[in-house]
Amino acid sequence: MNFAPLPSVEAAAVPSDGLVLDVREDNEWAAGHVEGALHVPMSDFVARFGEVTEALADGGRAYVMCRVGGRSAQVTQYLVQQGIDAVNIDGGMLAWDGAGRAMVTETGSPAFVL
Repeated sequence: MNFAPLPSVEAAAVPSDGLVLDVREDNEWAAGHVEGALHVPMSDFVARFGEVTEALADGGRAYVMCRVGGRSAQVTQYLVQQGIDAVNIDGGMLAWDGAGRAMVTETGSPAFVL
């Protein structure tokens, strides 16, 4: 059985207006995240799947993110199986930070990757 390669993109190539779907846990999100990202932890993903489809109602692409790319790869695979245009962000938040992309916190404290 052949599996198609998982669609992925470099952190630096994610468009500034793209929908970033962050599947990290709450404590990781609180430490630092992409401004405007949709936060749906992988542990809650199936229960909150409707939030994802609602955010993509216009037919956009989901750029799926975790810390290093493992959890987001699983979620990306699931989304693609559901017929959703989704790509995994290679290297996750570590690559995002390494590419110098902006991160924020809700408290205004300096953002970091947990």
